[in-house]
Parts: sequence; C-alpha cells; structure tokens
Amino acid sequence: MQKPDSIIFDMDGTLWDAVDTYAGSWNFVFKQLGIDRTMPRDELAKMVGWEGKKVLEAIMPGYDEETRQSIYAKVTEIRKELLPQNGGILYDGVKDGLKELAEKYRLFIVSNCAKGIIRLFMDWAGINEHIIDEIAYGTNFMPKHHNIKLLIDRYDLKDPIYVGDTEGDGEQSRLAGIPFVFVSYGFGATDDHDMKFDSFTGFTEYFLSL
Repeated sequence: MQKPDSIIFDMDGTLWDAVDTYAGSWNFVFKQLGIDRTMPRDELAKMVGWEGKKVLEAIMPGYDEETRQSIYAKVTEIRKELLPQNGGILYDGVKDGLKELAEKYRLFIVSNCAKGIIRLFMDWAGINEHIIDEIAYGTNFMPKHHNIKLLIDRYDLKDPIYVGDTEGDGEQSRLAGIPFVFVSYGFGATDDHDMKFDSFTGFTEYFLSL
C-alpha cells in the first residue's frame, strides 16, 4: 500500500464508543411510547456499523417500515439531546492523533449514522478543525462506498484509505476501490484488510512516519 494523501475514518468503534448513549436513546423512546422492549448495550454493540434500515429491522422486526421510521426519528432527536451531555468514550490517542495527522493528511469521516450525529461527535470531541468534511448515512441513505466516492470526487482525492473496525467497513472499502485499514479495538473482526492496528496511537505513529 502506497502512502495515502488522505484518510477517511469510520466513527463508531474507530474514533469512539458511544453505545451506552445510543442504547439510552432507544430505551428512552421505548419507555415514552409504552413499548415493552429494552435495548441492552451488548445487543446494540453488535449492530454498530450497520446501515440504518438493517438496524431497524433487527430492533423492531414486528413493525412496518413507516412505524420503524417514525420511532427512529424520535430516537434520533433524543440522541441529539443526549450526545452533547453524555458523549461517549473517545479512544486513547484519538484527539492528539487527529491533530497530528491533520498536519500531514486531509481527514474525513464517513459513518452509517443519522444526519447530524457526526457533527455532534466532532463538537463533543473538539476535533472540528482537523476534519475537512463528513458524510453520514442519514444524509442520503446511501452505503458507505457511495459516500466514500462522493468525498473522493468532491475533493479530488488521489490515494485515500478508509479506516474502520468491522468486516463491513472492509467490504465497503473494496467496493469504493481503496485500501482498508482495520483497527482491532472496536466492535468487529476481519482478516480482510491491507493493514491492521491494535491502537489508534499505533496507527498515528505509523502514518506520521511515512
């Protein structure tokens, strides 16, 4: 793999862990609507990185699509209220690492989350100045490979890489035609990667050395 000119990051499981806050938003709405359902952290963690439609099918299999979307809209609104207050767990080395990497690479984020969530994360983490742009699944309801290509075309990226923590991230990177860098500390596992790192600090040190 040659030296990249840009780095596109996944968010959940790569830069932070906000599953407790995400689960809390589901449980708040379930209680509010009188739905006899609880979303445990472990169950939701297995779905991190999935596209929205697949998540809704798994969480609410007995509901039609219109009802699912209506409930999810409420969950998203509550989530937007909770995230600035509760945030999540920023992985070791992420804040300083992004600052250092931004001096050498153009940095972006592509995530399978609702519209507006990436920006809330960036505000909470204090990393806005280091990220050039971001695209969430909820912006256009398109898969990651499509949104990765949008960034490539929009910013004329020549040699980007995608950094993520799941097998799906690897698949989407292949579909986008770019190298995939796997970080093993997140929510998934895969052997289909071009490079692998066990910590964000290790990732940062390597790419700063190129």
